[in-house]
Amino acid sequence: MSTSLFDLSGHTALITGGNSGIGLGMAHGLARCGADVCIWGTNPERNEAAVRELSEHGTRVAAIRCDVGDEDAVTAAFAETLERFGRVDSCFANAGVSGAGTPFIETSLEEFRRVLRINLDGAFLTLRAAAAHMVERGGGGVLVGTSSVSALHGAPANQAYAAGKAGLAAMIRGCAVELARYGINAHAIIAGWTETPMTEPVLHNPKFERNVMKRMPQRRWGRPDDFARLAVYLAGGVGGFHTGDTIVVDGAYSIF
Repeated sequence: MSTSLFDLSGHTALITGGNSGIGLGMAHGLARCGADVCIWGTNPERNEAAVRELSEHGTRVAAIRCDVGDEDAVTAAFAETLERFGRVDSCFANAGVSGAGTPFIETSLEEFRRVLRINLDGAFLTLRAAAAHMVERGGGGVLVGTSSVSALHGAPANQAYAAGKAGLAAMIRGCAVELARYGINAHAIIAGWTETPMTEPVLHNPKFERNVMKRMPQRRWGRPDDFARLAVYLAGGVGGFHTGDTIVVDGAYSIF
């Protein structure tokens, strides 16, 4: 038997939005340490590519197509996850969409709700399903939500995104308190500017890069693999004393 603190053999992790970006970075870390991994995503090609990549680590891997903003789809996807893996020990609510960059006074209610449907409603539906399963089977578990520095700082022309990410962090704190009695830990990750398919158009805009990079002490954008070790640490903390945290991973952008 391995004595490694980071051995996740026998552990099953679910990552929404796990077919690219931060979610895929976390999935690689988890699989590398022995966890079976189920990713949810809406893009079939990315799902298949992610499964091929993750399978190289030698653990069980599956991808399920799921729109996390659809309650019935989440219910069906979670049932399929349990059918394939038997259990879920950690759930990473990572799926998200960006705002349209519309000035606040010109933002329609429809656009505001479009963003919150995935970033907040989707996280709620996913975490609720995972929590219900963990409570029913016993043995604890871990819930993690991917938030954003937008929840901490002003996000001009991106208020819907910031509101969703701030709401997610608040929801996680409530879960940490309420579910502690079941051995379930809950954390929010405040992700900084990270190179992903969603952020690429912004980060590689010359004007944006000039203005923001000078506030990055490490003088680089984050990378998806910067979240791999953190995912492993959090997944391995079932029933531990560390819970309810809001963990900032932004290269010190927030304090510089």
